[in-house]
Amino acid sequence: MLYLGADHAGYKLKEFLKEHFRKKKIDYEDFGTDSENPVDYPDYAYKVAKAVARNRKSKGILVCGSGIGMCIAANKVKGIRAVVAYDKYSAEMSRLHNDANVLCLRGRKVSFNKQLKLVNIWLKTKFSGETRHKRRIAKLR
Repeated sequence: MLYLGADHAGYKLKEFLKEHFRKKKIDYEDFGTDSENPVDYPDYAYKVAKAVARNRKSKGILVCGSGIGMCIAANKVKGIRAVVAYDKYSAEMSRLHNDANVLCLRGRKVSFNKQLKLVNIWLKTKFSGETRHKRRIAKLR
């Protein structure tokens, strides 16, 4: 399952991503927000992060203005490894080496199509499972 959340600055990108997921028949659950009216990003980061932490096989995508606030908030939840990805390399490596389970994106000053490419890279990249990376992730716990 894929859990989605956004604040007002990420709302439009979240809706754009949902349309892509519908077309690709990717199951998701949207935790809001449902408009561009101002809201507090930690509320949505927490909802998505808690859902991902409960369902270890799931992933989350969070969107705010920069992606940074959502990332900080999501990482407060035990079991979450949230990352901000700004390019192909960071999206890929966050999964391959860090087994990131929440992707945080920026909804402002960026092409939605570029963000979609990062999402697709992140979703298709599998954790390498290498011993050294497992050891490092265990230390994060």
